[in-house]
Amino acid sequence: MTLSFRTLTGAEVESALDDLAALRIRVFHDWPYLYDGDLDYERRYLATYRDNPRAILVAAFDGDRIVGASTGTPLEDHADDFAAAFAGTGHDLADIFYCAESVLLPGYRGQGAGHAFFDAREGHARRLGRRFCTFCGVVRPDDHPLKPADYRPLDAFWRKRGYEKLPGAVAHFEWKDIDQPAATRHDLQFWIKPL
Repeated sequence: MTLSFRTLTGAEVESALDDLAALRIRVFHDWPYLYDGDLDYERRYLATYRDNPRAILVAAFDGDRIVGASTGTPLEDHADDFAAAFAGTGHDLADIFYCAESVLLPGYRGQGAGHAFFDAREGHARRLGRRFCTFCGVVRPDDHPLKPADYRPLDAFWRKRGYEKLPGAVAHFEWKDIDQPAATRHDLQFWIKPL
């Protein structure tokens, strides 16, 4: 399997919305997000990347099939909850680029897509004059009943890329877990890297 990567904009994002939405739902269904996805919500969310000229959406392709995607946007263009997480950290939001999700189907992992996604977003952030890149990851208890026995967290990969946890920078979002009857609150820890 040979992956190729392409930045999608405008009409390209529009034509791929359903595929990208389904991909996010499929990947985030698994640990640690356990997301019981909603296609309409996903389409609306991804449309914000289509409509924002400062955003980036990088897709990973196997031939003509999208098997992965990664997004990013200036932090101040994203959800207010993310901005609130940076209150008191000493960081100016206008200096920070938010590396949003990276999703990749399991069979394509271990082929360099993670590095390609970060390279593309960090390069975009530099072109926008940003001084830092950040992202966040859901915090789950180690004894969660749905945690796979063979799960390996991505902390070592993120540190290798130069990211470290930003103390006190935690966002709170609600979504419905696959094993819950309704949406519940989740904590997401921010990691940050100087560019």
